[in-house]
Amino acid sequence: MKLFLFHDDDALRWTPFIETRPVGELLYGTLLLRERAARVLAPGAIAYLGAPHLAGFDEPGAPAHLEAPDAADQDRVFLCTRAAVDRLADKLPAGPATLVLDGRAVGWVVPAGAPAPSAALLARPEAGPGAMVELRGQLLERPWQMMAKNADRIRADVVTDLSSSGAFQLTDVHVIGDHRVLLSRGAVVEPGVVLDTRAGPVLLAEDTRIEGPARITGPFYLGPGSTVLGGAVGLSSIGPACKVRGEVTDSIFLGFSNKAHDGHIGHAVLGRWVNLGAGTINSDLKNTYSSVRLRLADGEVDTGLIKCGSFVGDHVKTGIGTLLNTGTVIGAASNVFGGGMPPVCVPAFSWGEGDRLGEHRADKFFATAEIAMRRRGVELSEGMRHVLGRTAERARRERSTERNQEKPTR
Repeated sequence: MKLFLFHDDDALRWTPFIETRPVGELLYGTLLLRERAARVLAPGAIAYLGAPHLAGFDEPGAPAHLEAPDAADQDRVFLCTRAAVDRLADKLPAGPATLVLDGRAVGWVVPAGAPAPSAALLARPEAGPGAMVELRGQLLERPWQMMAKNADRIRADVVTDLSSSGAFQLTDVHVIGDHRVLLSRGAVVEPGVVLDTRAGPVLLAEDTRIEGPARITGPFYLGPGSTVLGGAVGLSSIGPACKVRGEVTDSIFLGFSNKAHDGHIGHAVLGRWVNLGAGTINSDLKNTYSSVRLRLADGEVDTGLIKCGSFVGDHVKTGIGTLLNTGTVIGAASNVFGGGMPPVCVPAFSWGEGDRLGEHRADKFFATAEIAMRRRGVELSEGMRHVLGRTAERARRERSTERNQEKPTR
């Protein structure tokens, strides 16, 4: 069986992450959304569909994005990439079926030889022929919903982990609470660290490190090769290969991102290869205590959340002392700096101080990205170069359109 994770119309609005990566490559709890689907459906192979601008996406370990489904000679399962699947209510049937989650069609079982769903059906899934198969889990609407439910997701993930608590292995580490502390191979917690498990567990993946002094508040997941350099960090999923310090709460770091200095990041989602300069701080609460509205390319959206911080795309960099307003969205490959606060909606490939944003030239970006990635032992692949290059071209066209619209008419 081959699994196709497809992007419907709603998944294509997951700004800024959809600019450079499939939604299935986002971390939720202790697993990527793609890993959740694979754990439940146990496919022989996986591919992405429905986001043509991601053709060439080739991060290590991630499936390719195809222009059209293949493998017509074998059984296929098509699943919306926004589906965070926990389990099947029933076994998959031998014949055709519709997959249902939260009362909505999210995919199909297509037997070998039968035609694949049309592009229109992938964009707006509907029930098809055959049986109805219930999935257990969540259908995530937008990135802020994933952020808001992430702590609960960590709790649920650790419930399914049968490992016993590893707190007895720690020396001179203060553990508060009754939830489990799970230590994977190579995980190190230095003396003087406080692990607060009263609200949820702490799970440290392989080769992680928590340096003192630090206070870690569960539910908390630290991904492989990540390091907490000190501070108050909790209710978050971080990793792999991230470095964090300072105050971090209710956030998700996708991987290879650095917040190695003091400063507050709360109720945020950060893409891969993000680097936050010293003293970068985001607001996650309005002075009026009203729900946070985000200004996106498709209009203004009310998140319905009182606490909602920043959504930062891949390869974004901030300068020292950068202040991010409540509900700020920063597009991929942007570089914002200076004492002024940037707009709440920063287009991809932006460069500048405060609201004086220009274009981050693609050649300059690629030169910097190659250096930054090489320092971590990773090369920028040709596939990702194409994906990022297309993002730069789209951003350039959008800027040109905006400038033309702003020109006075005679």
